Amino acid sequence: MTVSDDKRMTPSAAMPPAAAPPPAAALVRRMPGSLRSGLAAALFCTAALGQAQTAAPVPAADDTLTWHGIRLYGTVDIGLQFEEHGAPFSDFYTPGSTNIVQKDSRESILGATSSNMGQSKIGLRGLEPLAADWSGVFALETYFNPQSGQLSDSLKSLTVNNGLTAGQQSTNNDGASAGQLLQIAYVGVSSPAFGTLTFGRQVQLVADGINLYDPNLAAPAYSLLGASGAYAGAGTTEDKRLDSILKYALSPANALHLQALFKFNNSNGSAGGTAFQADVGTRIQGLSVDAYYSKIHDAVSASALSAAQVAGLAKLGDSPGNSVSATISDNTTVALMASYQADPLPVKFYAGYEHIQYANPATDVAAGTSGLGGYILAYVNNAAYANDKKLDVYWAGVRYSVLPRLDLIAAYYGYRQNAYGSGAEAGCSTAAYAVCSGTFQAYSLDADYRFTKRFDAYAGLMYSSVSNGLANGYLYDTTNINPTIGVRYSY
Repeated sequence: MTVSDDKRMTPSAAMPPAAAPPPAAALVRRMPGSLRSGLAAALFCTAALGQAQTAAPVPAADDTLTWHGIRLYGTVDIGLQFEEHGAPFSDFYTPGSTNIVQKDSRESILGATSSNMGQSKIGLRGLEPLAADWSGVFALETYFNPQSGQLSDSLKSLTVNNGLTAGQQSTNNDGASAGQLLQIAYVGVSSPAFGTLTFGRQVQLVADGINLYDPNLAAPAYSLLGASGAYAGAGTTEDKRLDSILKYALSPANALHLQALFKFNNSNGSAGGTAFQADVGTRIQGLSVDAYYSKIHDAVSASALSAAQVAGLAKLGDSPGNSVSATISDNTTVALMASYQADPLPVKFYAGYEHIQYANPATDVAAGTSGLGGYILAYVNNAAYANDKKLDVYWAGVRYSVLPRLDLIAAYYGYRQNAYGSGAEAGCSTAAYAVCSGTFQAYSLDADYRFTKRFDAYAGLMYSSVSNGLANGYLYDTTNINPTIGVRYSY
């Protein structure tokens, strides 16, 4: 899993050129030439060396760090969390803690966690007028963990636990962040009349939708959808952001809008490794509704190696330091999400449903394949689903602006897994096997107070529980509660 960052606009939200240079730009222009050049270089390097969702150009304002249509921006989010049933926090896994109950949940933990409300990041984005109403757009983003100063690297949280039992492991989960310098990197063109077309590494459409329709805006500390990236990833958390995708968005003046996405496989043109998604939606007064379809081939769900797998690598003379185990699937997802702003009341309602179906891949992935971030898929399972696994994910919640600067959020999240085993495991509904039917539930209550538009503080908690097949392998606890407080600065 990986986490989402703060509520994100899509690339179709084009940034108009600034009407006048902001104070930061004016100050830069008054500097001596050599100092001005050095500062510009330093800002660019800082953006590249730091580490939800597709970053889009935003309207320039006098107090933004915008220069000639290029904006430097970022978020630093850090807090203090207590987990009733957790595992030692990670320096690499994006939020540091899992926030929801996991198989290694076993003891009370108190410590610093990051990205509780949204992804800590630094980035550049911009818009350059080309001709008529056409503009060039780009975005670059790097994700990092402020509690450790490390680049976000969920895959490394797996490898440092290779060979360890659940009772020995620190927090670890799969994710879309694997230590890459850039988590978002795209370039494209935009027109109010013809839409926006971008190419590169971007957030996929279902993740964009969850960022918009989750009452907690996919905050990892208070939302199942933020704490577990599989749902935003349309089946697997590594797919929240995808490499080599062509993404198109059209929002005409009427209420209807359309989006489409295609992922190239960088190989021989077969279906293996490709992805297709589509979104159609409408905005009518206070009501917003979007419907999504997703098909992702050769989706990877990675996990730490068992002791036996580590021993197997040692016999081959291979190192487990950058190796993981992987289950491969072809994932099909349909989703319907909605929100309603109850004007003139300061209340907004949210609801969503997602159906995810996992099938064995049509094109197998070979053991030893280099995966996300260069991590090696040392052990690969291409036959995990003799019968298709199906997840029904659902959520609802409300966001109440009790004061102009204070939001109160209450939400419910859940999902149900079918019984997808065969033979002696067919049709089971207990915790005896992971293929048995089971349910997960989470409840959250939190508050977010904005001291200024750039600095806010938050507090709240989420309770989570698993049962039956989804509780298989939970040797210690099947519930968790995670009271969390923190602060966030965005610029």
